[in-house]
Amino acid sequence: MSHKIKNIAFKLLLVALTGIMVVACEDFLDIRIEGSLPTTGIDYTKAENTFKPVSAAYAELRAYGAHVFPYIGMFEIAADNADKGSSVDDNPTMKELDNFSFTSSNGLINDLWIGYYNIVSAANYAIHQMPFYEAAQLNAADKLYAMQCQGDAKAIRAYAYFNLTRAYGSVPIIDTILTSEQLAGKTQASTSQLYAFIEKDLREAIAVLPDRYTSEWDGRITKYTAMALKAKVHFYNNEWDSVAALTDKIIASGKFSLLSDFREVFSVDGENSKESLFEIQSSTLGKSLGDQTFIEYAYVQGPRGNTPSNMQGWGFCTPSQSLIDFYTLRGETIRPATTLLYRGTLTPEGDSIKTICTNPVYNGKVYTPSTYNKWNFNGYGFDHNIRIIRYSDVLLMFSEALVRGASVSLTSGYDASTAINEVRSRAGLVDLGTPSLQEIWDERRAELALEEDRFFDLVRTGQAATVLGSNGFSAGKNELYPIPSAQRQLNTNLIQNSGYN
Repeated sequence: MSHKIKNIAFKLLLVALTGIMVVACEDFLDIRIEGSLPTTGIDYTKAENTFKPVSAAYAELRAYGAHVFPYIGMFEIAADNADKGSSVDDNPTMKELDNFSFTSSNGLINDLWIGYYNIVSAANYAIHQMPFYEAAQLNAADKLYAMQCQGDAKAIRAYAYFNLTRAYGSVPIIDTILTSEQLAGKTQASTSQLYAFIEKDLREAIAVLPDRYTSEWDGRITKYTAMALKAKVHFYNNEWDSVAALTDKIIASGKFSLLSDFREVFSVDGENSKESLFEIQSSTLGKSLGDQTFIEYAYVQGPRGNTPSNMQGWGFCTPSQSLIDFYTLRGETIRPATTLLYRGTLTPEGDSIKTICTNPVYNGKVYTPSTYNKWNFNGYGFDHNIRIIRYSDVLLMFSEALVRGASVSLTSGYDASTAINEVRSRAGLVDLGTPSLQEIWDERRAELALEEDRFFDLVRTGQAATVLGSNGFSAGKNELYPIPSAQRQLNTNLIQNSGYN
């Protein structure tokens, strides 16, 4: 457990204010007034208090609505790489996402909305608190640190809004202290306004965040995290010069590289590695009970019906036959050996995936060896971080931007072929010449399978109707999810997306 425990200080801080900041509500508008946490009695002069509001924003990233069941359903199961999994009759609400039969009353779609607005709420509080800490500090280093902490919170808020607008299109921008009545009167921002707001947050975060942190802060957002997020935002807006410029800077920095072993990327020991730009931190801190600084993202995807109990989960988000066939047709062996976890096999780490398991294959990228699963109930995958942005994604964004016609000055020495072939080389594939768009898209599918990218990749590239049509996808409708009916009841100003009325 050495790697997981070495950043124990960060993990403990992530739980420090969770009990205060967690929004114990059932809907987006039934929340405490933003910024209404106790402001009396806070000693802003103590530099050690500065990170605490930001810690609460990080903690909200671990919430069920943001990165567990709704997340895997809307961002992965809806695509062609994964099926619902579990037993046939288990969770009809998730099945609706798998076959595009959902309506605006789908509970998972509402839960994701709540989860991401709770992140926004916590980030807003931290952003508005940092000037008080900055003003109260006596030395320049502590003042700078307060602004760096505000940079963390702005990057977190930008990430939340990025996922909100990808999922729902036009949503309200909440960036200040509002009462419930004021929240109920908010109208939706246009997607262009949302992307401008997201880019501003990331631009300001990049200006103040450090290049790196020491090991006890492993997993904390850096300047390069914010740059990668900003590149991805431009990626979804077809702003290829900006994508190329940002990814080129990340490549040229020399701070990131691919791990030689693809399997190590998704191991516990491989977390927060030189390949990682953004991970959601999850850990039991080496304990069997106590502070719950873990997220159940991996657990809900673990082998269903396996034994012993610490080697089983709910069995959702299982690799599809389409993905298996895709790997086979490409002659791939390295990536599927990690991505596809078959029942009736023994893992290289010595764990048995029994033939009695419900499903024939599971998500191997969330596999966690039994030696880590020591929590007092099951505990499968509680020490597994969620990989949000990896360096291979940066390389593939860079390659696509150049093929799409980006024409900016570059300093990394890479071209479109160099970037994609670096990814392919680790996978044991032959080099390409100048890649086509389809070759880049296929590489993204092979490399990032089951990492919650595929659905939005299909939408942004215009392939969704063709690829997902047989699954029930309707062009002109299912590119976006519906605004949840529960939210429209609370705020009658919210306008429903096309096709869902």
